[in-house]
Amino acid sequence: MRFVNESSPGYDLTYNDVFMVPRRSAVASRYDVDLSTSDGTGTTLPLVVSNMTAVSGRRMAETVARRGAVAVIPQDIPFEVVREVISWVKRRHLVFDTAITLDPHMTVGDAMALLPKRAHRAAFVVSEDGRPLGVVTEEDCTGVDRFTQVAQVMSANPLTLPDTVDPRAAFDRLDAARRRVAPVVDGDGRLVGVLTKTAALRSTLYTPALDADGRLRVAAAIGVNGDVAAKATDLLAAGADTLVVDTAHGHQDRMVEALRAVRSVDPAVPVVAGNVVSAEGVRQLVEAGADIVKVGVGPGAMCTTRMMTGVGRPQFSAVLECAAAARSLGKHVWADGGVRYPRDVALALAAGASQVMIGSWFAGTHESPGDLHVDADGRAYKESFGMASARAVANRTSTDTAFDRARKGLYEEGISSSRMFLERDRPGVEDLIDQICAGVRSACTYAGARSLEELHEYAVVGIQSAAGFHEGRPLPGGW
Repeated sequence: MRFVNESSPGYDLTYNDVFMVPRRSAVASRYDVDLSTSDGTGTTLPLVVSNMTAVSGRRMAETVARRGAVAVIPQDIPFEVVREVISWVKRRHLVFDTAITLDPHMTVGDAMALLPKRAHRAAFVVSEDGRPLGVVTEEDCTGVDRFTQVAQVMSANPLTLPDTVDPRAAFDRLDAARRRVAPVVDGDGRLVGVLTKTAALRSTLYTPALDADGRLRVAAAIGVNGDVAAKATDLLAAGADTLVVDTAHGHQDRMVEALRAVRSVDPAVPVVAGNVVSAEGVRQLVEAGADIVKVGVGPGAMCTTRMMTGVGRPQFSAVLECAAAARSLGKHVWADGGVRYPRDVALALAAGASQVMIGSWFAGTHESPGDLHVDADGRAYKESFGMASARAVANRTSTDTAFDRARKGLYEEGISSSRMFLERDRPGVEDLIDQICAGVRSACTYAGARSLEELHEYAVVGIQSAAGFHEGRPLPGGW
C-alpha cells in the first residue's frame, strides 16, 4: 500500500480519514477475487468474530465457519461449556443449517422463544424417531394462544429435500414450490438440517473454513491469568483450531509470560495475541511466540478506554504500522475493532491486516447469543456489552468473594448495556457477510487485485476531510 501523495501524514488516521484511489484493473468480475487468508488459520474469508460474550457463541461459530470465516469463543465461559461448543460446531453439516426442532406437544410459546435463534425463522415439528411432521413459522403463531400445541398450528407435510441434493437443484425445487425454507432428510426420512433458497445460493459462492478432518473451524480465547499452559492444553485437546491469548493491554510482561506458557505446550495451531497498537508491541509479542498479533486499543463500539484513559491509537494508522512490522518478521496481524461499514474492512485489509475482527456489528444478528427484544417502536434488537464493562467483570468474577467482586466492579471500562438493532433487510450474520464480501471484492476490482495480498500491494490510499467522507455517504432519504 502507498499513499497517493507518496508520503504518510504527520498524524494518525482512522478509517474515516482515508479513501482508496481506483486504478487500472484487469479484474473483470468481483467473482475473480480470492478472499482466502494466508495467516495459517485456514479461513476462506478474512473475517473473525470477536471473543465477546454477547457476540460469539455456538450458533455464530457454526454459521460463519460454514461461509469461510471463524468465531473466537470467549475466555469467560467455563471450560466444560467451551469444550461442548467446540464439539458441537465440529459436528455441524457443511451445507445445511441446524434445525430448530419441536415436539408435537410443545406450545406456541415454546416455538416463539426459539424461532428468533435462527435467521431462517422456521421450526420443525418432528416425530419421536426424528422425522419432520410439519413446519412452524412466526406467521403460524400470530394471534394464537401461547399455550396452543404446535401440532395444531403447523403446516403439515412440508416439502422435504434429500441430503444428497445439489444446491442448484435445491434452489429450483424451492423456487418452483414457492417455498423459502425446507427440511433436509436422510435416506430414512430423518431430519438432518435446513436449507433455504438463499442458503442454497450461498453454498455456491462461499467455501467453508474446514480443519484437516473436513470439519468446521472454531477458535478459542485464553486470558493471561492463572495456569495458561493448562488452559491451552485443554483447548487443544477439545479441538480448538486457533488459540487467541487475549487481554486489553497486550504489550505487557504478563502477556509475554502467557505466550511463553502457551508455546511450552507446542501447539500445532496458530497462536494469536494482543492487543497492541505499535511496531514495538508487535515485535515483542512475536518474539514471545505469537504467529498473529491483534491490533486495536479503543476503537470498538463498546469500548470506553480512550475516553476513560486517553490511551489508544486511531485504527488505520495502528494497523498500517503493525502490519508492516509483522510482515518484516514473517507474521500477520488482525485488525480488531472500529469497523462499521464494508469500506472499513477493505481499508484494514489494504493496510496489511490478514483478517478483520468484528464484534458489535455482528451482535445485532439472529446468531448472536443474546435473546431478541423488541422496543416500543417495534424494532428488534439484541443487548451487547464491552468485555471490560461492569457487567462483564461481574460475570468473570462470579467465583470471587462479594468484597473482591465489589472492588473490581469499581474500575470498569466499557458499556454494560447497549441496544444493537437488527437491520431490517440484513438481520442475520450471513446477510452482513454478503454485504461485507461484496464491498471487499469490489474494492479489489477497483485496485486491480485478485487476492488480499495483491490488494495490500496495489492499494493507493488518500487522505480526506470530514466533508470528503460525508460526500461519499448515500442519501436514501433524498436531499
